[in-house]
Amino acid sequence: MFISTAFAQTAGGQASGAGILVQMAPLVLIFVVFYFLLIRPQQKRLKEHKAKIESVKKGDQVVTGGGLVGKVTRVDDIYVDIELAPAVKVKAVKSTLTEVIDPTSAKPAND
Repeated sequence: MFISTAFAQTAGGQASGAGILVQMAPLVLIFVVFYFLLIRPQQKRLKEHKAKIESVKKGDQVVTGGGLVGKVTRVDDIYVDIELAPAVKVKAVKSTLTEVIDPTSAKPAND
């Protein structure tokens, strides 16, 4: 063959357990850092957003995914009716709402 027998015997040795641990430690450390800095906070924000959207009720002011701002007039399991202006109502999918604004803290746009 192409590999000499002396080279094959020296290269065939097993790696020690400590050597593998030293090689894997940086990868594990990187994963732990990514988990605590990126994955965990994102999951927390997603859970809070989902709870906020599920708790939307009549009279809340909402922002849709398209940027429309309006007042909720009717809430269903899947849909919400939003009044954008007097006598202008639209039906939106509840999961497309991006923000629920508390009506007591919201101020009019032109004031």
